[in-house]
Amino acid sequence: MGSYAKALTYPGNATFADRSVGWLRDNGANDIVNTIENWYYTNNAPSAAAPPPEAIPKALPTAVPNGATLPVLTTKTTSGKSLPNEGRWVPGPLDLRGKPALYTSFIQPDKTHPSVIAGVALIRQSASSAHLVAGTRQPDTNTWPGNAAIPANDVSHLLATFNSGFKAKDISGGFYLNGQYSRDLIDGQASAVITTDGRIRIGAWNQDVWMTPGVTAVRQNLHLIVANGHPEPGLTNNADGTWGSAKNQLQYTWRSGLGIDSNGNLIYVAGGGLTLETLAKTLAQAGAIQGMELDIHYGQVNFSSWKSEGTTAVPTQLLPDMPNSADRYLNPDQRDFFYLTLK
Repeated sequence: MGSYAKALTYPGNATFADRSVGWLRDNGANDIVNTIENWYYTNNAPSAAAPPPEAIPKALPTAVPNGATLPVLTTKTTSGKSLPNEGRWVPGPLDLRGKPALYTSFIQPDKTHPSVIAGVALIRQSASSAHLVAGTRQPDTNTWPGNAAIPANDVSHLLATFNSGFKAKDISGGFYLNGQYSRDLIDGQASAVITTDGRIRIGAWNQDVWMTPGVTAVRQNLHLIVANGHPEPGLTNNADGTWGSAKNQLQYTWRSGLGIDSNGNLIYVAGGGLTLETLAKTLAQAGAIQGMELDIHYGQVNFSSWKSEGTTAVPTQLLPDMPNSADRYLNPDQRDFFYLTLK
């Protein structure tokens, strides 16, 4: 039981349940855990009723500045009625020129299950710089720069923080950060690539994106779920385990995804009760031309936008019922993650 005690006390943010399930997976019960999860999440579909009031974002939209190019978010449900302010963009923190660097919105992406709400964030990459941080346990326990938290000097410049992808043992892809590899980068794998200009590119490795002297970080996670502006075929079949373990794609669970639109903006989407197909459709609806799944399940999905108030930065979660605290990554975390700062 020494290894279990170590798992429960290892540095970094993780709940007792996450640590316990992780220990079971690492000690011969991975297939059993997958079977239980698949049964539970595929047999507990979201409600067909309207979402509860506490799950609906309360922020009221303000006027979107002239010249802003934002995708149109359709809001069709089985009842034909939209929620208040659904599909309308809310301008977020301002860049140095006084223009919003980030916009957020929400939609009901599943017409069969109107209780499901997906949050959408659009980040102008011309106004932001992206960073990837290794956790205390992911992608491995080797020595990485920093202390698995947002550097103190960057907190006052924060624009957004969000989760990364699956655990390293659950994917074949690799991880690269500032000249150090955790594992080899695999051809064809969906990759979030950060370059010296602070931008993130999304694409299949050595097909859409590749290693150059200007690459500072690469995070791979399964295969693309959106390509050329459309969800990839086969998302409901998952032939050959392209998108994770058997039937993973059919689970109704918390999911997150990251994409890029035709204007170079970064698109992040997340919500509870999403299947892989619904996640991909939400990314495409939000304007993503290339998109990948990030992490899934309760406790692993987290996005906050940050606004400076005096000498401090205050976070706001993308959805009011999003798991974990809004300031999660100010403290050392077991999982790797991304954060964005204002230029």
